Amino acid sequence: MNCRLRFRLLSSITALLPILLSGAVSSAANDETPAVQKPVLVEARRIWDKAKHNAFTDLLRYKDRWYCVFREGSAHVSPDGSLRVITSTDGVKWESIALVTSPKFDLRDAKLTTTPDGRLMLNGAGMIADADVRYYSMVWFSSDDGHTWTAGRQIGDPGFWLWRTQWHDGMAYTMGYSTERDRTQRKLRLYRSKDGSAFETLVEQLSAPAGCGEDTILFRKDQTALCLLRHETGDKMAQLGTASPPYTDWKWRNLNLRIGGPNMIQLPDGRILAATRLYDGGARTSLSWLDPQNGTLTEVLKLPSGGDTSYAGLVLHEGLLWISYYSSHEERTSIYLAKVRIPAL
Repeated sequence: MNCRLRFRLLSSITALLPILLSGAVSSAANDETPAVQKPVLVEARRIWDKAKHNAFTDLLRYKDRWYCVFREGSAHVSPDGSLRVITSTDGVKWESIALVTSPKFDLRDAKLTTTPDGRLMLNGAGMIADADVRYYSMVWFSSDDGHTWTAGRQIGDPGFWLWRTQWHDGMAYTMGYSTERDRTQRKLRLYRSKDGSAFETLVEQLSAPAGCGEDTILFRKDQTALCLLRHETGDKMAQLGTASPPYTDWKWRNLNLRIGGPNMIQLPDGRILAATRLYDGGARTSLSWLDPQNGTLTEVLKLPSGGDTSYAGLVLHEGLLWISYYSSHEERTSIYLAKVRIPAL
């Protein structure tokens, strides 16, 4: 290669260096976008407010219809708590199809899932406020699209609240927390079930701090599991658990925020959004990015909410995240449905 040609080649590379470096910087910035991308609220509407107190929701897409379940009662805690099931084809017009009641219990915090054999399943808790054992976990099933439900069946151990059921590889999993009045004495167990009607104890006592409860478990593509927990003793920071099959050995770490009513969903691109009640600066229902590696929750969208609020159901449908939740920011504590667009990476 002669000197003139070598000089031209070096000059061309020198001219290209700023462009190449700029591309490297842009690529590095894109690697961090999950922490800064902000979901956009498309709409939020009130969908139910017929009882004095309407709260603690869950949401399910089943046979091309929407199903929402929540507690109705005269107050946040009251002996007349019942579980209302409503349905819609479009998320705008809703009709009630069932009211699950009990002469004995204040029914609370129902969660909706679909069993492997295609039935609708409700699990929740029955509360007797002045009893020695105040809480019993219960389950109901429907084989006619939610219009009628079986009699409530007690599951788990008396005094343990089995909160949110998640199905994975044909098995149902849920954390259950003991409900002593002294939160520092509360324990956490892991249950599993083949059919949803009878749960066995998989882990007798998990190593999470005392006072943990209200869980959501996320099973990832690599078969590992994450568990997001409410924590109400000590510093009250949320807990994040991780485990690999067979899910008997869990490792726990503090997150950076106090939360209530947790739920989370993994997007197709791998990012994880959590919907929780947040407390700092006033109670609200918010979406936060969960970073499992760094142990952080980063709030990115406050939903129209305040006061007595949260306990969200999450469904990703046709490019939008549909969120049921309750709030008291418009006088009566009511049920709301939000649609959120999540920017792509």
